[in-house]
Amino acid sequence: MEILPFVAKGASSIPTKIFYPQQTVRCFGPAVFRNQLARDIACLLDVDDGVTSWSCLSTPLRYDVETHFPDLVVEREDFRTIIQADERSEAVPSWVASAAHSAGYEFRTLSRDDLPVLRLRNAKDLLRYARYGVALDDRIRLLAALDEHGNLTVAECLSAFRNVPPIPGLASLALARLVTMDLDDKLIGPETIVRRYRG
Repeated sequence: MEILPFVAKGASSIPTKIFYPQQTVRCFGPAVFRNQLARDIACLLDVDDGVTSWSCLSTPLRYDVETHFPDLVVEREDFRTIIQADERSEAVPSWVASAAHSAGYEFRTLSRDDLPVLRLRNAKDLLRYARYGVALDDRIRLLAALDEHGNLTVAECLSAFRNVPPIPGLASLALARLVTMDLDDKLIGPETIVRRYRG
């Protein structure tokens, strides 16, 4: 896979790659990652209703003459978190957590075992369609049906879409936080319940 330099000032020496899915929803800046674990964490951030935005390798942490760019910086309404992907093959300086706290961030390390498997698979399925736009009439048609019925199954939602393919359209509305569906119980299927988002 082609290695691409990160373009942020001061971070050009960080080896990064493009990992899939390439599409993002709430990423601010280039979506480039050190490893697949960091990319997978970012997939989960895009379907986390509490996240307003996130960025990759964007915030330098310093200790004496050392500098480290943590994997992800997450913005929420009331606090900010730095997330470091815990790949055992890649050592993280011991001072990073205290430097993050000193800079006003919460700090978390996440390993592969920390990630919810079903939610991650559903997030990746949705993100394949992040670049689709939904026409106004399709959107209003589906939201009106949800207002009338309270909730619908995925299969029942499909007839609302006449301008874009139904699954990409529904996924786009879910990523835009106009509709919501359970991503934790099982893989998204025809019987998955869709509701209007009430964030």
